Amino acid sequence: MTYEVITNEDLQKFRLQLLEDLKAFMQPSQHAKEWLKSSEVRKMLGISHGTLQNLRIKNVLPYQKIGGLMFYKYDDIIALLEANKNSKSVGDG
Repeated sequence: MTYEVITNEDLQKFRLQLLEDLKAFMQPSQHAKEWLKSSEVRKMLGISHGTLQNLRIKNVLPYQKIGGLMFYKYDDIIALLEANKNSKSVGDG
């Protein structure tokens, strides 16, 4: 039976690598969908159909309509969240 000696330096390197791996895992996927349907946006923001409709009517959240479906750009949703960090809620007018 063979033994390997693990030093504090080895443990430190392992810890740093583990933290980097966890950060990469927790980051939004680079392969995330660029365009989301209304139902996905409502779920992501935790809002109702009516609130999403109000965001469209007030031109707060840009969208594209194709046929009867509304699509929202992921980056626009993130920008809306960032712009409203200190507000009470997204739907406030």
